[in-house]
Amino acid sequence: MHQVERGTGSWRTPHYQKRNGNLYPTHGLGPVAQYMNINRGDRMDYMSSISSKSKVRAVYAKQNFPADHKWNTGFECGDINTTIVRTVMGRSMMIQWDENSPRPYTRHNMITGTRGLWAGFPGRITIEGRSPSTHSYEQGDDLKKWYDEYEHPLWRKQGELAQKMGGHGGGDFLMIWRIIYCLRNGEPLDQDVYDAAAWSCIFPLSEYSVANRGASVDIPDFTRGKWKTMKPLGIVE
Repeated sequence: MHQVERGTGSWRTPHYQKRNGNLYPTHGLGPVAQYMNINRGDRMDYMSSISSKSKVRAVYAKQNFPADHKWNTGFECGDINTTIVRTVMGRSMMIQWDENSPRPYTRHNMITGTRGLWAGFPGRITIEGRSPSTHSYEQGDDLKKWYDEYEHPLWRKQGELAQKMGGHGGGDFLMIWRIIYCLRNGEPLDQDVYDAAAWSCIFPLSEYSVANRGASVDIPDFTRGKWKTMKPLGIVE
């Protein structure tokens, strides 16, 4: 809200004033969509979205800006938005937008299957039959054995350099490195235009659903049926 270099309030604050939904679904949805082979064997079918009331930014604006400042004219977007998606193959996804609350940083990046669960930021795992208990997570130092066994090959090769270069713990560097690698070697990118459209459309569709009391809304098939034959991304090396 104080940022002026790219326009006062950056892009977010004006959106908070005028729109109510999940304003930024792609950052969290993208990785999970690739875990679940969305558009590559399954696709998002329909969704429902609700927002809490808008409170935090108005309180902050009143405390930190003059009474006649444009941030003191009110906000529409709820402090927390929760969107539930069901896929064609019968799986569910929860996409939550929670930028304003005092919640400590975490992306709630979690994938749950029939025999286990992995959650990221911070890392936690439980695997039926391999973890000591399915009533508590293995985490912290207990994750070393899992990393030793399952660490992603790209991170094994580039992880040390990625962490040195920085950006979300090295994640930013690794994504850019991978894009450049694909372009140099004539390989398709790990994310295509159909992924971008599917992940981004959650924003306007969540607005519609919120405005209609959480009504279910269909998610377009941007691949026009090609999701049935598209190959999964897999573990790229």
